Amino acid sequence: MTKKAINGVTGAPGAVGPYSQAIRAGQLLFASGQIGLDPATGQMVDGGVKAQAKRAMENIRAVLASQGLDFSHIVKSLVFLTDINDFPAVNEIYGGYFKDAPPARSCVAVAALPKGAKVEVDVTAVFPS
Repeated sequence: MTKKAINGVTGAPGAVGPYSQAIRAGQLLFASGQIGLDPATGQMVDGGVKAQAKRAMENIRAVLASQGLDFSHIVKSLVFLTDINDFPAVNEIYGGYFKDAPPARSCVAVAALPKGAKVEVDVTAVFPS
């Protein structure tokens, strides 16, 4: 199995540490967690948790698209929230990105996220055979 780092994705913020935007390993794509950073400015979007969730999902869309994938290829996701009471609001935004057969998902509350984010989402996608 080969491992390939994915970086320099247009439309998604670059890594803010020693990690890749995604890793392709065989037929799987492991995307690093995305927060509500605007890729054009590198700043957190305004508008609260819903705006951050939407931006995080759009950042994921860009990473997937860079590899010829879309949300239908996601098989697993993990959502991190700094306030579990934001679950309904984030769920509303998140759910709008999946038409059929949403992926398996975990959601956990955490003490803090990078750059003061309220939500972070990471995904694993599979390339078509």
